[in-house]
Amino acid sequence: MSLVSPSAKPVRKMPAVAVRAGSGLPLQVGRALQKGQQTKLAIVEAALGLSTQIGLEGLSIGVLAEVTHMSKSGVFAHFGSREELQISVIREYFHRFEQEVFYPALGVPRGLPRVQALFANWMKRVAVEIQSGCIFISGAVEFDDRPGPVRDALANSVQTWLTALFRAVVLAKETGHLRADADEQQMAFEIHGLILALHYEARFLKNPGSIERANQGFENILARYAAPSFTVTKE
Repeated sequence: MSLVSPSAKPVRKMPAVAVRAGSGLPLQVGRALQKGQQTKLAIVEAALGLSTQIGLEGLSIGVLAEVTHMSKSGVFAHFGSREELQISVIREYFHRFEQEVFYPALGVPRGLPRVQALFANWMKRVAVEIQSGCIFISGAVEFDDRPGPVRDALANSVQTWLTALFRAVVLAKETGHLRADADEQQMAFEIHGLILALHYEARFLKNPGSIERANQGFENILARYAAPSFTVTKE
């Protein structure tokens, strides 16, 4: 049975259009989208570098247009607002944090070895951020009392990471690597506190030996919370 009305006019056959494999999009459209995505990534990369120097609050469409040698309208077309630009930078920063700190640790057996791997990876990143700055920390200062989407993006990113750290500590207790009376939340809090103290001591105060003291602090935490049957080894 035909679904075409007998009174309908014949449909004109459209010329064939090249389609990009796997996308379902015309080739020209696919190329344009790919180029647009590459341009947006380049803008985010530049914004990420700038934000470590001048903070998220210092980012603007105009500043970024000047740095990337683009027009303001060209930068605006990719983000639509300064706020969306800032959020895109936060997302990219968090993505890199995951790639460098969290995901590599998942290949380590669960328990205290994974907690140690998370801390070791975090310390490697901090060693770089002492020079370049940490968007999570500077952003917390800039947006701590300014509710809105940018603050939410920052807070959600940090909370997601802290939840992952807490989960690793919980698994360590479930695996039997921590004392039965160990407080998982307190342990995760103390580990996070070490990182915050390190940023303050090393980047702001420039006190020598800060990294060594942070590592020693972590070993002290392990010694307090580890089960007697678990042998703590240095990473």
